[in-house]
Amino acid sequence: MLRKLKKVDYVVVLVLVALMGISILSLYSVTNGRTSTGLDGHHIKMLMYYAVSFVAFIAMILIDYRLLIKYAWVIYLGGLVLLGVASLIGKTTNGAEGWLNIFGLSLQPAELFKLCLILFLTFVLVRMGKNQLAFWGDVVPLCILAFIPFAIVILQNDLGNSFSYFIILIGLLWIGNIKFTHALIGIAIMIGALIGGIQGYIHYHDEIKVTLESIDKAHWVERLDPWLVPERATAKASYHTDNAKLAIASGGMSGEGYMKGTSVQSERVPYTYSDSIFVQIAEEFGFVGASVLLLLYFVMIHRMILISLECKDRAGPYIIVGVVSMMLYQIFENIGAFLGIMPLTGITLPFISFGGTSLLINMASIGIVMSVRVHGREVEEEIVVQTSSYPKVGELN
Repeated sequence: MLRKLKKVDYVVVLVLVALMGISILSLYSVTNGRTSTGLDGHHIKMLMYYAVSFVAFIAMILIDYRLLIKYAWVIYLGGLVLLGVASLIGKTTNGAEGWLNIFGLSLQPAELFKLCLILFLTFVLVRMGKNQLAFWGDVVPLCILAFIPFAIVILQNDLGNSFSYFIILIGLLWIGNIKFTHALIGIAIMIGALIGGIQGYIHYHDEIKVTLESIDKAHWVERLDPWLVPERATAKASYHTDNAKLAIASGGMSGEGYMKGTSVQSERVPYTYSDSIFVQIAEEFGFVGASVLLLLYFVMIHRMILISLECKDRAGPYIIVGVVSMMLYQIFENIGAFLGIMPLTGITLPFISFGGTSLLINMASIGIVMSVRVHGREVEEEIVVQTSSYPKVGELN
């Protein structure tokens, strides 16, 4: 075990420890003394979540990632079952359905399924064994496999996690070597659909709003209106993003000081302990603090990409690109929502926002990346041993 742990990229481990420190300090700032809302002590709970998540992180390092790939189809089917159960009996939190209570703990299967999807799509790509993906034989089946959970989760009103599945799919199609022409066509279709969807939503806003409300999807209107049609958004719908922007702007270069953020301490910004925790960092530590956080994310992602480049096994880079795609989407979507460039979908900020399920999945994902580094090098060592037994050119004579 120690031999394997010595091969871990300790730069990534240090980044995780730094992110843990930022998370605990941020949560203490926005929850300490909030007994009336039941938030007091959330920093202690998060510390406990981190303790459990680091155990999961180490466990994933010790497990050979190729074993996870071997049984990825079982993991995928199990994840779909959990999503189905969550749709049937799951409770609703902040407008999104699909939360399960297991032994007193809240579990969100939609978060869990992101890792299930990465492993299963990697399994399928490895089984395909193609140097270049064919459209009908490879790309379409992969899209269907990602669309199934997307459809289930979108019906749970969980926009953030549902769209993360397609981002993961796009990342794996890219690393799987989709044809350039197919990629261009796909990009054109997505851009066209995005522009058409936005223009259609703006032009037929009232009709779409009535339709969504009639099918119990009014939650989507509150998410999309402040982003696409702020002039038509209700005060309730735009309250969150408007106050978040003001808080970020008031932070300036160096911030208002730890536990001195006017907006976050007065609770004008909702959910600063979870989805909106970036607002606390930007207001109390300013541009400098936000930049340090982004730099830590950059270092972690950069190190993961380097690990993928060093791996000699086909599956390793697939897994890492899937994890990187998932992380980049979460970071960009969460922060972008409070800057006004993305819709507010309620997705968490990796390793910082309060939440056991999100943290556990993110830590397990990084653990699997470390497993690729540890066990991928074993693959390289096996290759070296095998090739060293071949006769040299001079010995053939």
